[in-house]
Amino acid sequence: MTSSRADYGIDAPGVVRNLVVVGLTGLAVWASVALRVWSGRFRIGPVSFDLAGMPLAVALVCLGLAGYMLWSSKRGKVAARDRLLDGLQLRGGERVLDVGCGRGLMLIGAARRLTTGSAVGVDIWQSVDLSGNRAEETLRNARAEGVADRVRVETADMRELPFPDASFDLILSRAAIHNLYRREDRARALSEIRRVLRPHGQVVIDDIRHLAEYAAELRKIGLTEVRVEGNALLRALLTVLTWGSLRPGVVRARKG
Repeated sequence: MTSSRADYGIDAPGVVRNLVVVGLTGLAVWASVALRVWSGRFRIGPVSFDLAGMPLAVALVCLGLAGYMLWSSKRGKVAARDRLLDGLQLRGGERVLDVGCGRGLMLIGAARRLTTGSAVGVDIWQSVDLSGNRAEETLRNARAEGVADRVRVETADMRELPFPDASFDLILSRAAIHNLYRREDRARALSEIRRVLRPHGQVVIDDIRHLAEYAAELRKIGLTEVRVEGNALLRALLTVLTWGSLRPGVVRARKG
């Protein structure tokens, strides 16, 4: 469902860059040992180290993760987005909010499924979280996807959403709320989401960590039908490979 002209950016570009740098450094160290440029053994005080195959293992993990993140940014996240939104079975007349919309992945995907409805995206446009993260790029993607008439973006903090109570039928958020580093800030954002959600409306949060926390907080503030979903194998693999940094999944809830 996505036009080849749309560009939704690279997620966490700084992380991808660092993984590539570490991976290439590991390959260089491994190659220098393999080519017998040096032994790979060194000593710090009384402790002796033998690198042996360690640099190669580090390189493969880092470059593999960088490759996965690039693939996800360019193809994987679009396919996952479409599966998620298709499952919502939108009628077409909903009013949708995308919290932390970035370059419009979820926002535009929802707008493509609307007829008489509309979609609003809010963000503070941090490029550290997404390459080229600017409102102008979101609107350009909306034009490329043919939904500019159904899309609006605003600069706003998710902890203080600039909308009246009960404004939206569906609220989406992808890989955004975790960027609030303090738990109380994340709780405040979830409270704001509840406030602007209409009765019987849905919340769908697709994120890379804090899923159990989100679910507990949504129950605490009165939402119902709260559940956490995701690919258990992928979640376990990424949890191990990233030392717990990536634990992706989706939280769904409804306002009673």
